[in-house]
Amino acid sequence: MINRDRFPVDPWRLVESSFDLDSSGVTETLFATGNGYLGLRGNHPEGRHGHEYGTFVNGFHETFPIRHAEQAYGFAEVGQTIINAPDAKVMRVYVDDEPLSLDLADVREYERSLDMRDGVLRRNIRWTTPSGKDVRIDFERMVSFEEKHLVIMSVDVTVLNADAPVTVSCQLLNRQDGEDVYGGTPKAPKKAGFDPRKAERISERVLQPQEYWQDGERSALSYRVSESGMTIAVVADHVIETENEFSARRLIESDIAKNVFRVRAKAGVPVRVTKIVSYHTSRGVPARELVDRCRRSVDRVLSEGIEPQFARQRAWLDGFWHRSDVQIGGDDELQQATRWCLFQLAQAAARADGQGVPAKGVTGSGYSGHYFWDTEIYVLPFLAYTTPVWARNALRMRYLMLPAARRRAYQLNEAGALFPWRTISGEEASAYYAAGTAQYHINADVSFALAKYVRATGDEDFLHREGVDIAVETARLWATLGFWRSSTGENRRIGEARSEGDTFHIHGVTGPDEYTTVVNDNLFTNVMARFNLRFAARTIREMAEVDGEVYRRMVDRLDLGEDEPAAWDRAAEAMHIPFSPSLGIHPQDQVFLEREIWDLENTPADKHPLLLHYHPLVIYRYQVLKQADVVLALFLQGNHFTPEEKLADFEYYDALTTGDSTLSAVVQAILAAEVGYQDLALEYFRESLFVDLADLHNNASDGVHVASAGGVWTALVSGFGGMRDHFGELSFDPRLPEAWPSLTFPLHWGGTRLEVSITRDEIAVAADDGPPVSFSVRGTGYVVGAGETVRVALDDQGPVIEGKPSLGDFANQRREDGSLLSASVPTVTTSMPVIGAPADIERGADA
Repeated sequence: MINRDRFPVDPWRLVESSFDLDSSGVTETLFATGNGYLGLRGNHPEGRHGHEYGTFVNGFHETFPIRHAEQAYGFAEVGQTIINAPDAKVMRVYVDDEPLSLDLADVREYERSLDMRDGVLRRNIRWTTPSGKDVRIDFERMVSFEEKHLVIMSVDVTVLNADAPVTVSCQLLNRQDGEDVYGGTPKAPKKAGFDPRKAERISERVLQPQEYWQDGERSALSYRVSESGMTIAVVADHVIETENEFSARRLIESDIAKNVFRVRAKAGVPVRVTKIVSYHTSRGVPARELVDRCRRSVDRVLSEGIEPQFARQRAWLDGFWHRSDVQIGGDDELQQATRWCLFQLAQAAARADGQGVPAKGVTGSGYSGHYFWDTEIYVLPFLAYTTPVWARNALRMRYLMLPAARRRAYQLNEAGALFPWRTISGEEASAYYAAGTAQYHINADVSFALAKYVRATGDEDFLHREGVDIAVETARLWATLGFWRSSTGENRRIGEARSEGDTFHIHGVTGPDEYTTVVNDNLFTNVMARFNLRFAARTIREMAEVDGEVYRRMVDRLDLGEDEPAAWDRAAEAMHIPFSPSLGIHPQDQVFLEREIWDLENTPADKHPLLLHYHPLVIYRYQVLKQADVVLALFLQGNHFTPEEKLADFEYYDALTTGDSTLSAVVQAILAAEVGYQDLALEYFRESLFVDLADLHNNASDGVHVASAGGVWTALVSGFGGMRDHFGELSFDPRLPEAWPSLTFPLHWGGTRLEVSITRDEIAVAADDGPPVSFSVRGTGYVVGAGETVRVALDDQGPVIEGKPSLGDFANQRREDGSLLSASVPTVTTSMPVIGAPADIERGADA
């Protein structure tokens, strides 16, 4: 999937051995550096020929009115999109006044690498100028994990074979509003096809200049965002180290700052320019104060020294890999890709510090920098089991969003809170409600993530002080959104008395599969809502037993009714879970099986993804999935389904799943491994592992698919490692691929770091310092204490089923009403399909 001549395998580095202008969009994403707060795309320091000159700060956004073709009550009104922060990456090099431009330069040696052990992006080139100068240029860029506001960049230039004038031009540019170093506004990009995954474009000026100045080699720019009112400041200082003679000149305007160093370079005498940059943003602090904060950040680095910052970065990452590294025995290619994915999770979440984790992290503008359910379901498990404080920070973001979520629920005639489908500020920003607001399951996803975090860490303090508010308010929404259906035909709300045999239903929702919208009794939604209701009720009861004073404060704060928890339990117990006896599977929703099947096996490759080639109404009429829906429920709530049900459901839905979403393959890999499709599990895993590295969805240029990267960890640990935590009980049932000699991963449980090692013959669980940990392996319980290792022999790696499910497996099967399932591809036709027509009608005779 990857050109290994250009991108050689290295277990700890992503390496590029040759420059290619045509793939710049993808490589800008792959070589991006960030820390969860601040992200710099992998643009070359020359600042030319970039796909997107991106510098992004988590949560730094502009707002704009959403213009609906037809407005209706409750539609999202205010859009939000991430802003391109001032660009500090430019460090242009000139020799003999000839600029280095990689598309034209005679480059004899080239290597760019992102080292995941120290978090430094490096580029080393050998350039022969038109006049024959032999020049070595080494470049480094580091976004600090330790100091969230800090970037350090440096360029080393050595003319090896002659004396020559060398110039290094360092710049700060406001690219958001279209200004480049040469002035003017760039031409509008060519109109591309519709793609809802890309960011919105704002034509008006976004960044309004505030304070800007230069003081010696220090430059400052600051701005206020036109509509959101947010503020940003960036300060850059420069240090030049050389034994050559040099001079400096400066330029400052509202949208550009230049610090230019002119050097009379001697042959073999290097020139090193280091650029120390600090970014600060705020939702309301004046820009002038942010400039002062930037100054202090830069002053601290200069007083401590530059090298100590790199040493701290290495120490920080040593700790990260100790907590997080997953080792795949005997396959350096998979190891490299796995570490790249895990490193992306650190770059997306480490210093988010109370902000969310955007779908693209801080590597690109895709999805407008919005937060989705991706964080809770695909990213938070990794955070909770490796660095719990990051998970806690991500959950606090949801807690802080509760006021806006309460307003949104009220607007939709429901109690409690409804979290926005996509947002930055906390307000709903999804303009298409059918595949946005209707995905009420986000409420259950957030509560599920909260429960997973508390189970993994034992952090009941957070649960009782803030988390319980999330649990209660999300449960309240299900209580009013759902309704009772009586065996006598009456519909009742949750608080009313019910008869034995009554069922609880949730209508008018969209599940994870966005190719099927606004349906009744979506299985995933019902299953996860059931969990949400039970979790909230259980949390309330436990709080009352453990700490009466904290419980009373919570009751007063949330105005909790005495009968609410019991009502939640009743609704959960009676939740309707669809099942088809004739097919032996769980329908995705109430009418899913009534639709005809989309024949994916005969759909042309150039018609994928379907959402870019077919109107939604065409897609909605078929049994076809954008991503795993029922299958995701089988994983997250696997303790509520039998092995036989999981196998039947997986085989049915796998053949209907397009994989048009990058969220799908990881889940399919986990369930394929569990039910026995071992080779297929590995195939899906590789697909998710290389979704960005091989640009499998042709949109890696928009930024890293962070949720897919999180899913890679889950596929390894829960898919092949067989880890589950149902009911808060740690268990393992390994499924090691036949080609892998071993799989090893750390896991943090209840304050103890475990190291789990799996071979074909055994699983070993070792514990560091901390409380003893109870766990089970295939139903047998064990306890491992501090400093101990428990080894358990394995007879096999689970069931093995060859091949993969196919639509043909369901040929001639009948629905509950006796009708046959059939598969087709939507086509334009003028003929009316007729089944079992008389011969004269088939011949076109009059009837």
